[in-house]
Amino acid sequence: MPSWIVHRFFLAISGPYSAVRILDDWREDSFNFLRNQAPRILAIIILSFILMRLLKVVSRHLSELSTRQALPSAVRTQQLRTLSSVIYSIGVFIIVFLATMQILTQLGIKVEPLLASAGIAGVAIGFGAQTLVKDFINGFLILVENQYDIGDTVRIAGVQGIVEGLTLRRTTLRDSDGTLHTVPSSQIAVVSNLTRDWTQVTMKVSVSYKADSDRVIQLLKEVALEVADDPQFQGQIVAEPEVPGIDRINGDEVEYLLLVKTKPGAQFGVSRELRRRIKACFEKNGIEPASPNRVYVAGTRRVE
Repeated sequence: MPSWIVHRFFLAISGPYSAVRILDDWREDSFNFLRNQAPRILAIIILSFILMRLLKVVSRHLSELSTRQALPSAVRTQQLRTLSSVIYSIGVFIIVFLATMQILTQLGIKVEPLLASAGIAGVAIGFGAQTLVKDFINGFLILVENQYDIGDTVRIAGVQGIVEGLTLRRTTLRDSDGTLHTVPSSQIAVVSNLTRDWTQVTMKVSVSYKADSDRVIQLLKEVALEVADDPQFQGQIVAEPEVPGIDRINGDEVEYLLLVKTKPGAQFGVSRELRRRIKACFEKNGIEPASPNRVYVAGTRRVE
């Protein structure tokens, strides 16, 4: 209630004001309010409405931008939608809060005690919800920095899997055996993205110590190039395969290193095909394995 109304009320009950004098004073104060404070309050409301409409337009534009197919791969649908929602919610809160404070000031109500009370309440709530606040802040940074997207294979907080859900508060992962993990954003300190940019197949092939090293290296290069030129795998290999040479010698076995860069997620099929063709090639050319029980094993390594 405006302060001048309260002031007139107390004067009316405590002083010898006549009813006519009270009405005249109220009418005068009302005219002053309509002439001075009312236009300012109306301007604050109109300005707040315009700002919220502009904020809504920006938020809608971000949502529409997320559906366009011509966007770069770094701009993600989920990221844009979440950011637009966060920007709109925070913006509306700030506009309404500032407008309310200005209107209360125009009505003659002191806002300092209200701000002090709100500050004390905010501190109390902050202490009780530190983890929740940290979740939202960390989740916001993950989205802004584009650390991973839905469908990526990542390793976070000690678990690894495919990202199925991503919000400001938590990330859900599905691991290889189907288990669904829910990881709070505040627990994510290090992110290892296994499907971003490209993946490297690091294959170590062990053969007998007696085998001709130059011959083995040449055969590995030929097999790798055959797979790279195969129409089935041509689009999955992003660089020419490399055979650096001998990686390790252990007793009667020699280990050769084969490196192949593939698109994210394609490394498993490529490595299986490489193993199959290397086995057939070695059998055809009489290259003996390191031992009868030796199995060709391929590892994968994520490279930025």
